[in-house]
Order: sequence, then structure tokens, then C-alpha cells
Amino acid sequence: MVADEERTNNCGTVCLKYLLFIFNLLFWLSGGAVMAVGLWTLVDKSEYISLLSSSTYSLSAYVLIAAGAVVVLTGVLGCCATIKESRTLLIVFFVLLLLIFLLEITAGVLAYVYYQELNEELRNDLKETMVQKYQRPGQEHITRAVDRLQQDLKCCGSNSSADWRQGTWAEELAAGRLVPDSCCKTPSDRCGLRDHPSNIYRVEGGCISKLEEFILQHLQILGAVAIGIASLQIFGMLFTCCLYRSLKEEPY
Repeated sequence: MVADEERTNNCGTVCLKYLLFIFNLLFWLSGGAVMAVGLWTLVDKSEYISLLSSSTYSLSAYVLIAAGAVVVLTGVLGCCATIKESRTLLIVFFVLLLLIFLLEITAGVLAYVYYQELNEELRNDLKETMVQKYQRPGQEHITRAVDRLQQDLKCCGSNSSADWRQGTWAEELAAGRLVPDSCCKTPSDRCGLRDHPSNIYRVEGGCISKLEEFILQHLQILGAVAIGIASLQIFGMLFTCCLYRSLKEEPY
């Protein structure tokens, strides 16, 4: 009777070890994916970030990168804890899983909060940034960001191309142009002299609507990745608790 019970316990422990080992492998791979998504969020169209007054967008990506790095290290630790059947390492592994879970929740909350404030921030700040700082001395990074924004997203002006008719650029730097050359469908020197729809991009809502859509897509990807990894972690924490309890009950 005792022997049967011991065999059952041993079988359960072995199954838990395999489940936790498979989880750690998937978790380790997902850590690399999380870091890649966070880096992609910062690198892809990273110049756009200089047009945003809030750092929440980039902060959520940095939090996700940090979580991904901890995930990779935690996956290695989890494999060691499983192979060695070390209860101490299992406790450390569980605590790290919980820490990563909290980091991902933080990234998700930051992304959600930022999305709620995104439209208002863009409408309040983007127009002023574009028409007041574009091509100004010492604002080369803003100029590059605006040019790339208008070309990549095929838009002109914050709300419309008419925004370029006012502000510092129109008064001092336009040199007869109605819009910057980056508004043109086929950019060339001084092509901005003509603002006809056949020559420049005219998008309803201007660059604000395009940039908001772009950032929203990135935030949705960040949120989906965070939710996916967090869901995986719940199973990992359950497996870890069960294996810890199983090892604790085994005789020495």
C-alpha cells in the first residue's frame, strides 16, 4: 500500500517536472520574443517619439524589454531548479515569475493610460511642434522626425496641410513654399510650392490621425504580448507550487 502511494507520488513528481521543464523552454523563448517586441517598438519609427511630449509610450516599451530580459534569465533558472529538484531555487523561480507578472501588468496599465491620453496630447502638442520647430536651428531631430512622419504615413500637417500656413516656418523659413517638400507625393527640391492634391498628401485628420493609428497598433501589440506571457506565467506558477509541494512531501 505504501509502495503504491510512493509510486503514485513519484509518477506525479516526474510529470510535474516534465510539465515545468516544457513551460520553462516556452517561457525562455517567449522572453526573447518580448524583448524583440519591446526593441521593435522603440526602433521602428523611433524618430516619431521625439514628437511626443509624454514619455509614457517609450516607458511602456522599456518596461517590456526589462521584463523580457528577466524572463530569459528566469527560464534558465527554472530549468536548473527543475533538473536539480531544488526547493530553494523553485522559491526564487516563483518570486521572479511573480515579479515579471507585475512588470507586465505595469506595462499594460501604462499602455492603457497612454492610449486614453493620446488623442488629447497629439492635438495639443503636435501642431505647435511641427510649425514652430520645423527646420529651426538646433531642432534637426524634430525636422527629421516630421519629414519621416509625413513621408512614411503619407500625410501633411498636424490636422491638415493648411497648418503649414501659420507659425515660425511659414513666416521665416518657407521661402515661398506652401508646405514642406516632405508633404509631396514625389519629394523634390521646392516641390512644396504647390499644395494641390495631385502634388501633396491630403489626409482627413492630417498626421494626427495617422500617428494615433500607428501608436495604437504598437500599443495593441504590446498589450497582446503582455497578456499572452502573463497567461503563460499563471500556469508556470501553478506547476511550480505543485512541484514544490510534491518535493516537500517526499522522504529523504
